[in-house]
Amino acid sequence: MKNSMNSSVQQPMIVKYVEPLHNGIQTQVLSRYAIGYILRGTKNIYDGDKRQTLSRGDVFYLGIGHHYIENCPDGGQPFEQVIFYYTPEDLQRILMHLNITYGLNISNEHSCENCRNRNQIFMPAWNSLRNFFINTNNYLRDEEFRHDETAENIKMTELIYLIASHEDCCLKSKLLNNVDSAKENFEQVVYDHIFKDISIEELAKLTNRSLTSFKKEFRRHFEMPPHKWYIRQRLMHARLLLISTSKSISEIGNECTFPNTSHFIKLFKKEYQMTPATYRHRHFTTMPTEVASPVETVPEAEEIRQAL
Repeated sequence: MKNSMNSSVQQPMIVKYVEPLHNGIQTQVLSRYAIGYILRGTKNIYDGDKRQTLSRGDVFYLGIGHHYIENCPDGGQPFEQVIFYYTPEDLQRILMHLNITYGLNISNEHSCENCRNRNQIFMPAWNSLRNFFINTNNYLRDEEFRHDETAENIKMTELIYLIASHEDCCLKSKLLNNVDSAKENFEQVVYDHIFKDISIEELAKLTNRSLTSFKKEFRRHFEMPPHKWYIRQRLMHARLLLISTSKSISEIGNECTFPNTSHFIKLFKKEYQMTPATYRHRHFTTMPTEVASPVETVPEAEEIRQAL
C-alpha cells in the first residue's frame, strides 16, 4: 500500500487491491476521486435499480461519496484492480504543471447524460491507458517503487496526462469538471450527512451559505432539490440492504434514517411501486445467489481484504 506525500494525512495514493473471495455488495465511501483499472475479474457498480458490469481492461471513475460495488473473482483467480486517488488540489497542481512545463493545452467539449447525472463512469481503456496500468501493476511489485514518493508522483502525473491529452470522452469530462476545491468541499458536506438526521438549514450553515444559495447550488450539482435527493439516496441504500441482508424492515428503515417504519414503507412504495417486503421477496427469488450477500460499509483505503 502506498503512503501519501502529505504526512498529516497518511492515505494511499496508488493502490493495488486483490480480493480472493467474493464478499457480496459493499458500500464504499470515498473522500477523494478514484480512477481505477480492472486487471482480473468483474466489478459490478449499482446505481438505483441498475447494475453496470465492468470487466478486465475497463477503466472507471468514482466520485466523492457513497458507491455500491461488488467485486467478483473469476475462474478461481482473485479479483484485482489498481486505483489512483486524487483530491481537487492534486488535480489542479498536476494540470498546472503540465500546462506550464509542457505547454499542454487542456480543453474538453464533451458532455452527455453520463457526465452530468452520474457519480461514476466506466469505459474500455484505450491502448496507452491500458499499457500504463499494466506497467503500474508491475511497478507496485517493486518494494523500492512502493516507497519512492518521486516515482509515485510521476505516475500520478502520467495518468492525468494520458487522460487530459486524449480525445474528449466521459472520463476526461469528469476529471476536468472536478478541478474545483469549493465544489469538493460542498459535495463532501452533502455526502457526509446522507445518513444523519439533519435539516436543510443546518446543512446550509455547514457549507457557509444562506438557505436560498444552498438550495440553488445543490440543484446545480445534483439536479434535484436537497430533500428529494437525500430521500432517494437513503432508499437506494435500503433497497440493497433488503436484497442482501436478513435485517428486518424496521431495522433497515432506522439504519437509513427514516423517522419510523410506516414512513419508510410509504416512501419506498412511492419510489419502487411496491412495499419493502414485496421487493425483498421478488429479488431474493429472482436474483443470483452471489448478489444476495451482506452489504458491508468500507472506507476507501480498506475496501479489499488484501492490498499490496
